[in-house]
Amino acid sequence: MTLFDLTGRTALITGSSGGLGLAMARGLAQSGAQIIIHGRNRDKLEAARDALSEEGHSVLTTSFDITDEAAIEQALAALDADGVTIDILVNNAGMQLRRPLVELERDQWDTVINTNLTSTFLLGRNVARQMIARGKGGKIINIGSLMSSVARPTVGAYTASKGGVRLLTQSMAAEWAEHNIQTNAIGPGYMITEMTQPLVDDPKFNDWIVGRTPSKRWGVPEDLVGTVVYLASSASSYVNGQIIYVDGGMLAVL
Repeated sequence: MTLFDLTGRTALITGSSGGLGLAMARGLAQSGAQIIIHGRNRDKLEAARDALSEEGHSVLTTSFDITDEAAIEQALAALDADGVTIDILVNNAGMQLRRPLVELERDQWDTVINTNLTSTFLLGRNVARQMIARGKGGKIINIGSLMSSVARPTVGAYTASKGGVRLLTQSMAAEWAEHNIQTNAIGPGYMITEMTQPLVDDPKFNDWIVGRTPSKRWGVPEDLVGTVVYLASSASSYVNGQIIYVDGGMLAVL
């Protein structure tokens, strides 16, 4: 077995019926993992499953509300009852809401924090409990953002949630490393997805991104594959509590 071979391991990737999640799920599958893709839209989820299956990958599906503790427990129990054990968890599902802080309502703040941060804690905790009970270790990969370290106007709730993901990742590593669980994070830069397409189509914003990024381009979902496979594999067995920014160099320059 090579350092990056994931044969025999099972990975659950939340928010993986499209976008960044689907690209990471495909990358993990191409490295040998059985994958469990997740999404709330059943039609989109089944279409993604069919496409991955046609490529020859071993694919399971699950659908639950990542902010609902009872739903998480039920979904994990169902997988366990089917003999499916999670070796790799990628906490990818999340949301964005653009609104100045002075205009942000409390319920909107709560929705972003619950979706991006609290869900990472809930699912990470429950999967870690299973990993600890099995005694074989595991990998937890949380998806942060450039906003895990810096801020921009109108995305205050998102920034707080992703900054929290970075420190939660460190806390998970501090508590679970002794159980041979490596918990790390990925901080994607500006990536072309359905969510960001309106920004790509905005000439002024697009010019700012291209000019601000040393690589002179937006990222694409496939740019995350190498990093997620590395963090899911034996190659990162002594890497813990880190966030790796995949941003074309944006954070490296003023």
